[in-house]
Amino acid sequence: MKKCKGSFVVLNKRGLHARPSVQLAKCASTFKAHVTLRCANASLSVDAKSSLQLLVLSATQGTEISVEAEGEDADLAVDTLVQFAKERFCKEEEG
Repeated sequence: MKKCKGSFVVLNKRGLHARPSVQLAKCASTFKAHVTLRCANASLSVDAKSSLQLLVLSATQGTEISVEAEGEDADLAVDTLVQFAKERFCKEEEG
């Protein structure tokens, strides 16, 4: 099974709060691959397709998040989620 890894830094001023968590989970849910996120230097991995689990990360602005995907579209899932984060989760916040 195909595996892929990547990472991004949370750019949003308020971190990965409710609205971006929902947007990120919706984006992750478009892929067949199993996608997990983990804060750098933490052992807790969460399902990227669950907004509630994403909130558990309590990721603040500047937090590095590791993305891991496993499945037929793993590479596309990781690339898309990393780019989505760079765009501040659909640019829901400015600055």
